[in-house]
Amino acid sequence: MVFSSFVFLLVFFLVVMALYFLVPRRIRNLVLLLASLLFYAWGEPVYVSIMLFSTVFDYTNGLLIEKFKKENRQTAAKVTLIIDMIGNLSILGFFKYADFVIENVNAITGAGISLLHIALPIGVSFYTFQTMSYTIDVYRGEVPATRNILNFATYVTIFPQLIAGPIVQYKTVEKELANRKTTVDEFAEGAFRFVIGMAKKVILANQIGALFTTISGMSEMSAATAWLGAIAYSFQIYFDFSGYSDMAIGLGRMFGFHFLENFDHPYISSSITEFWRRWHISLSSWFREYVYIPLGGNRKGLKRQLFNIAVVWMLTGLWHGASWNFVLWGMYYGLLLMIEKVFLLKWLEKLPKVFRHIYCLFLVIIGWTIFAQTDFGMLGEYLQTMAGVGTVWADSTFFYHLSCNAVLLVILCLCSVDYKPLIARSPKISAFMQSPAYDAVRTVIMLVLMAVCFAFLVGDSYNPFLYFRF
Repeated sequence: MVFSSFVFLLVFFLVVMALYFLVPRRIRNLVLLLASLLFYAWGEPVYVSIMLFSTVFDYTNGLLIEKFKKENRQTAAKVTLIIDMIGNLSILGFFKYADFVIENVNAITGAGISLLHIALPIGVSFYTFQTMSYTIDVYRGEVPATRNILNFATYVTIFPQLIAGPIVQYKTVEKELANRKTTVDEFAEGAFRFVIGMAKKVILANQIGALFTTISGMSEMSAATAWLGAIAYSFQIYFDFSGYSDMAIGLGRMFGFHFLENFDHPYISSSITEFWRRWHISLSSWFREYVYIPLGGNRKGLKRQLFNIAVVWMLTGLWHGASWNFVLWGMYYGLLLMIEKVFLLKWLEKLPKVFRHIYCLFLVIIGWTIFAQTDFGMLGEYLQTMAGVGTVWADSTFFYHLSCNAVLLVILCLCSVDYKPLIARSPKISAFMQSPAYDAVRTVIMLVLMAVCFAFLVGDSYNPFLYFRF
C-alpha cells in the first residue's frame, strides 16, 4: 500500500484517523500499532513476524543493557549490545544480501549454488537502523530503556515512515510516544505538508519519471538525450523521495509526532559536502553518529579521517542495495568527499557561486546515473553515450522530448529552490504569511493540489516509489 493510492487515501487513512481520535488517549498507540501492522501486512503478511521479532529482540536487549550497566557489569552490557547488533545485521544481511553473496561466489568459483530468491521485506533497511540506534543509545546512556513494549512497538512499526523513512531515532520521539497532543493547527499543518508531498510525488516525480523510463528503454540515443534522461532521473528520485518524506512528516504531525526533516533543498548545493548535508539527512546523520564518530571521526588525523569516510560511504552504498553499482556509487561519493576534504573545498570557495553550483550538479547527475543502472554493461554504455562516444551530440529525438517536457522541467527547477531567504528579506511577504488571508490561500492551494493529484492518479498507472526497494 502506498500513500498515493486510492486504497490508502480513501479507506485506510480515513478509517485509521477516525479510530485514532475517537478512542481514549491511553489506547491511541495500540490503534497506531494495529494500523501499522495492517499497513505492512497489506503487501507482505509473512514478513510481519520479522518486524515483530526485531521489536521484541531490541526491546529485551535494551532492558538487559540498562540492567547490566546499573549493576556495573560493563562487559555483559557490551556483549548484549554486540549480540543485538549481530542479530539486527544478520536479519538485514540475510534478506537483502544473501543472493548477492551467492551470485558473486558463483561468479568467482563457478560453484553453481542455487539462488534463494528471497523477497526483500519492505522497510527492513529503515526499521533495522531504527532499532539498532535505540539499543546503542541505551548503551551510551542517552535514553533510558523503555518498559512499555506497546510504545516501543509503535515506534518501530509506525506506518507514516515505515516504508522509506525518514529514519527516526527513539530519543527524538521518546516523549511523544508517551504523551502527545494534536491541536487543530498542528493537524492542519500536517495535512498541508502531506498534500505538498503527494503533489511532489504524483504531479512531479511520476511525470518526469515517465520520461526517464522512455529514454532508458531506447537502444540508441544521442548524448543530449542521455543527459536529458539522467536529469529526468535526478528530478524523479528527489521529488519521489522528498515527497514521501513530506507525506510521512505530515502524517506524523497529524498524529502528534514531530519527525525531523529529511531534505533541505539539496539541488541548491555548491559542493558535494553541502549536498550530503541536505540530502537524506536522517541517513547521513545515522552513519555519522553510529559509524563515523565511533571510528574516530576527524579526531585522529587526516589519514584516519579519510579512512573513516571511505568506510562510511562503502557501507552507505551497500545499504542502498545488493548490487555492485550501489557499491560503486558509494565509492564515487566517498572519493569526491575525500577530495573536497583534502583540498578542493578551499579552491571552490574562491569561485563564483554559479560555477560551484554547476560543478555540484554535474557530479550529482553522474552519481544518479550510476545509482540508476544496476547492470554494469548498461551503465558503461550509458556513461559513454553521455560523453558523446560513438553517438551524435543531439538529434531530433532529444529536441522532441525536450520540447514536450520543457514546462515540466522549468517547474521542477523552480520547485527545487529554497525561497525562505527571499521571504525573510521581504517584510510584506513575511507579514502576509502571519495573516488569516495566508491560511485561506494555503487551504485553497491544498484543495487544488488534492484535486489535481486525484485527477493524475485516476488517469495514470505509473505510480512507483523508488525507495521502496531499499
